[in-house]
Amino acid sequence: MTGVTPLHRRAADEAREAREHVFIRNLVLSCRIGVHPHEQEAPQRVRINVDLQVAEDGKPVDDNIRRVVSYEKIVQDIRALAQKGHVNLVETLAERIAQLCLRNRRAERVRVRVEKLDIYEDAESVGVELERRRRPG
Repeated sequence: MTGVTPLHRRAADEAREAREHVFIRNLVLSCRIGVHPHEQEAPQRVRINVDLQVAEDGKPVDDNIRRVVSYEKIVQDIRALAQKGHVNLVETLAERIAQLCLRNRRAERVRVRVEKLDIYEDAESVGVELERRRRPG
């Protein structure tokens, strides 16, 4: 007899399954993006949304910032990425954002939406949304 009861096993399983989502909503930045000549001449506004699924480790947060995934760090990294230079495609920018989010060891899955805001007068935005997950190993 190992001393592990079904109750202990269920609690351990729930801890392994625990997830939280860290999100950034409607971050509007100016960046150089687009394939057309007029888009390459000047920056344009993009709106970025991120939803990052994070595995919980079962330990209490205890009001300690070191125990959480920092949305502040993610926003800083996205701002830096947007200022790195010209990108042709919103898909490329979204993929780069997804990859920087997945560098965090607790990140499991991320959904990124990048929207160009000033393309069509009769559309609020155009863009792409993608979802990526951490690869095993």
